[in-house]
Amino acid sequence: MSEVENAMLESIRRFTNDVLAPAAAEIDEQAAFVTRHLQPMAELGLFGINLPEKWNGVGLRPEVMFEAVASIAGACGSTASMLTAHFLATDAILIGGEDDLRARYLPDAASGKSLGAFGLTEPRAGSNPADMTTRAERTSDGYHLKGVKHFISNGGEADFIVVFAKTDMDAGHRGISAFVVERGTAGFSAGAAERTMGLKGGHVFELSFDCAVPEQNRIGEEGSGFRTAMKTLDNGRVEVAAMCIGIAQAALDAACRWSRERVVGGEPIATFQGLQWMLADMATELQASRLLALDAAVKRGRGERFSQEAAMAKLHASEMAARVTDAALQIHGGYGYSRDMPLERYVRDVRIMRIYEGSSEIQRNIIARNLLARYDD
Repeated sequence: MSEVENAMLESIRRFTNDVLAPAAAEIDEQAAFVTRHLQPMAELGLFGINLPEKWNGVGLRPEVMFEAVASIAGACGSTASMLTAHFLATDAILIGGEDDLRARYLPDAASGKSLGAFGLTEPRAGSNPADMTTRAERTSDGYHLKGVKHFISNGGEADFIVVFAKTDMDAGHRGISAFVVERGTAGFSAGAAERTMGLKGGHVFELSFDCAVPEQNRIGEEGSGFRTAMKTLDNGRVEVAAMCIGIAQAALDAACRWSRERVVGGEPIATFQGLQWMLADMATELQASRLLALDAAVKRGRGERFSQEAAMAKLHASEMAARVTDAALQIHGGYGYSRDMPLERYVRDVRIMRIYEGSSEIQRNIIARNLLARYDD
């Protein structure tokens, strides 16, 4: 990494250690949205690390961005959840939109003046977006958007939402288009934040739409929404992997420190071979996930296709994080089960990672489909 990249990461690490980590338990306990972190994160330029300088972004290389997201997640998973949901919205506009749309939304989003959300999932359309029922019907001056989105991170807090809807109800995924809907649009509303098991400060919402959307707020051509969503989710899956790795690393660090401090029978438990083997397995799995994710990030940075690599990274990291955080809690014994320590929060926070942005089962489908395609005649 360059001196500039290392300096950026060092400033992020100081921020995560000094600001995010000390507040994480309180945010979780109160289930409060991470509003307190928005301004200092904006001052650091974190909302634009995924965007090029042309749109007021920082333009970090994907592998550097990976390290930044992992650092943030290791300190506060809720804050990382909010930030990566914002990245999904801005990535969708960057990937699928024209320059006039990018110019209207990306500079403010990169500077932290506006917060984004990504509205794809519906109550009856999660793993298969082609099942969505939200529709966008043509009007004289644009579209009328009608439908419901569910489990949308940032949805009720965001200044704009990238919403996917069918402009052709009979064309399956080829009939999906994408639009930007702004907060305050008549006919758009958000329900109360969902009560979730983990990531309690990264709120998710049900969103209802019965509103007009101007044609200039469409992202790309009609019918291009599914392609935009899938490319965006490739990026997002690497970021989910980064979140998993950051939280798992925090859990492993805690387990190593505890094993050296905790004394049983006159000896630190770190001297017990059984525990040493647990730590060795945790570290090995963590490193494997890191390398898978960095492989995907490097290919993303080169402009290569990386759908399979992103799926592998997300699958392995999300399942690794579940095992590593659980093992770290086990090493702490009853203390790990107490809410006075962060271990139980780590376990709760990583549980959603095997579900959102494509469940583990969907990632396996993607990997197998790409693998078998190599053997087509």
